[in-house]
Amino acid sequence: MERKTIDARGLACPLPVVNTKKAIEKLTGEGTLVILVDNEIAVQNLQKFADRKGLTASGRKIAQKEYEVTIFVPAAAVQTGSAIPSVSEEKKECASDIRKTGTVVVLSADTMGSGEEKLGKTLIKAFLFALTRQDILPETILCYNTGAYLTCEGSESLEDFRELEAEGVTILTCGTCLDFYGIKERLAVGTVTNMYDIAEIMLRARNVIRP
Repeated sequence: MERKTIDARGLACPLPVVNTKKAIEKLTGEGTLVILVDNEIAVQNLQKFADRKGLTASGRKIAQKEYEVTIFVPAAAVQTGSAIPSVSEEKKECASDIRKTGTVVVLSADTMGSGEEKLGKTLIKAFLFALTRQDILPETILCYNTGAYLTCEGSESLEDFRELEAEGVTILTCGTCLDFYGIKERLAVGTVTNMYDIAEIMLRARNVIRP
């Protein structure tokens, strides 16, 4: 039985979960993962992740600001088995469905939530990174108002947008917003759209997500 230790101490959300998911996908047989983290929230996130995947997990505090989460992965759940398929495997099995879920993500600001702006920018960056690590991705991402800055040069999320676009996600940014802020020439990913198309896409969507 394989046994791997993942040192996720000091890593911001969602990296502990992302690194754990990657480790599970690399297992070739039954295995145990021991993830080291430095806060209780990370422990809870890892336990919830394991629960969603039908895996057994336990957590314990081993020192001040140091925790250990152990996840047992049975042979049936490894990538070759494949209760936890990788994105590439799912694309082979249902390529026509994995990106066409009728889900639209709306980014109307370059921050996430209301309150402290610095925190909001950190959260939106983490959200977009976390989105790239999901097995099921949205069909379209709409960016308008200050959300237009997210797809322009200087954005810390450009690589995440490019990865999503490469996976088939349509990235659209409001042309009126780009013109208003004087950043149309800085658009670095996706294409320009208009309010008619934005309204149509949102009306046709099965799910509209506003982080």
